[in-house]
Amino acid sequence: MLLIRRSRAMTCLFLSQLLPLTLSHSHNNASSTCKPSRSFYYSLAKNAWGSTCPISLPAIRSFASNSSIEATRVMQSMTNPESISYLTQRDAAEIDEILMGPLGFSVDQLMELAGLSVATSIVEIYKPSEYNRVLAICGPGNNGGDGLVAARHLHHFGYKPFVCYPKRTAKPLYTGLVTQLESLAVPFLTVEDLPSDLSKDFDIIVDAMFGFSFHGTPRPPFDDLIQKLVYLHKCNQTCQKSSLIVSIDIPSGWHVEGGDVNGEGIKPDMLVSLTAPKLCAKKFSGPHHFLGGRFVPPSIVENYKLHLPPYPGTSMCVRIGKPPQIDISALRENYISPEFLEEQVEANPMDQFLKWFDDAVAAGLKEPNAMCLSTVGKDGKPSSRMVLLKGVDKDGFVWYTNYESRKANQLSENPRASLLFYWDGLNRQVRVEGFVQKVSDEESEQYFHSRPRGSQIGAIVSKQSTIVPGRHVLYQQFKELEEKFSDTNLIPKPKHWGGYRLKPELFEFWQGQQSRLHDRLQYVPQEIRGKQAWKIVRLAP
Repeated sequence: MLLIRRSRAMTCLFLSQLLPLTLSHSHNNASSTCKPSRSFYYSLAKNAWGSTCPISLPAIRSFASNSSIEATRVMQSMTNPESISYLTQRDAAEIDEILMGPLGFSVDQLMELAGLSVATSIVEIYKPSEYNRVLAICGPGNNGGDGLVAARHLHHFGYKPFVCYPKRTAKPLYTGLVTQLESLAVPFLTVEDLPSDLSKDFDIIVDAMFGFSFHGTPRPPFDDLIQKLVYLHKCNQTCQKSSLIVSIDIPSGWHVEGGDVNGEGIKPDMLVSLTAPKLCAKKFSGPHHFLGGRFVPPSIVENYKLHLPPYPGTSMCVRIGKPPQIDISALRENYISPEFLEEQVEANPMDQFLKWFDDAVAAGLKEPNAMCLSTVGKDGKPSSRMVLLKGVDKDGFVWYTNYESRKANQLSENPRASLLFYWDGLNRQVRVEGFVQKVSDEESEQYFHSRPRGSQIGAIVSKQSTIVPGRHVLYQQFKELEEKFSDTNLIPKPKHWGGYRLKPELFEFWQGQQSRLHDRLQYVPQEIRGKQAWKIVRLAP
């Protein structure tokens, strides 16, 4: 038997040193001893912009604390933009200098993290199957560098990026980014190459022109490029579909603190703030606001009294504010998958399952052994729940549970069930139907003692599907059993706990395809010359 060990990644969001929202801060000596800021290093961009080269720098921090009250408060801040810290232009520049000085960050490190944050934010909302063509309009400074890095990551994420980079910076960092994109065959377009209506050729426009240190009036060709983006918003109000705009840190043409002062500027659909949102972000009214970066150290958090939402798991971005209300009927995915043909599949459905299961493991999908188990009791009412596959062999699929649970009672009344595996990352699902019986006591005993001690004690504590007065009761019983078995190496398996095996009588393999023309291959048993075999048929999607 192939035993499939459960590997559940427990992701904890710890929140520490949580400080109240305030823009005031006590200055220390860090800024006086730090290296020149990024704007100093790249001041040659000044002439292209009119006054000061744009600066864009991701500097986000994930907080940590053991306090559930603090955790709840900060998680709520993700849906409450008013509780987030917003930086003034001066504060943003000072943090920039500290990071580049005593904290030892290099420009290319920060730019890489910023561009990756932008790319992952885009992936969160705009899937490449629907929004494939991306135009990154890059300025000559660091904001433009962030856009170049984002374009490279978007290429690897499955998008088709294009880059408009009219005022190139002749520094190794920037020429290196251009070389990287050219090696990926990412097209570079001149301003003259761009159509008057960008929505005809591009699904997403990444606005990477201005950074937070910009002030003054943009000079050509950026004034015209900004107007092209302004036009997209007007077009979006009259057309069925227009290009979406993603602005990096500051929507180009906005005042860093006052926002779109005259109301005639760019109206981005997504804003990806870096470090912390700048004051102008309070005026952002688009549907998607993300924070990106994730690396600000505690000293900056404390000194500037930053209050930012924690990042989920290993993500490089986190949403600020509630997501917009979604029309559920409009949610759809246009699956793009290789064809799944009869001549390509294994003759034995169990071999085909193991092949797909190995693909799911190799793809790094979370808990590929998770499956939906559906049962029906004598009352004819079906019920479903997620369980974990713990073994699979020629005789069937094995899982473990409480023999006094609802599903166990239904299986005793009707020993037939169905399993459903869904692997979203591969656009695949597998349905299995068959007869269910308990595994041997020896098999259950062997698996029980392979589990972590906490899971063994938990199986004893839980009278599954029965009503409990509160969680504290479970914790108390668990603690008592921990003490009881503290000097015992072998915890006895409870009689009410064990495994089931479903012996398959039908398989269906589903592969998502475009325009809902999905592949569905069904294996049904049949007898050929006195031998059991499987017949493969194709079902309409």
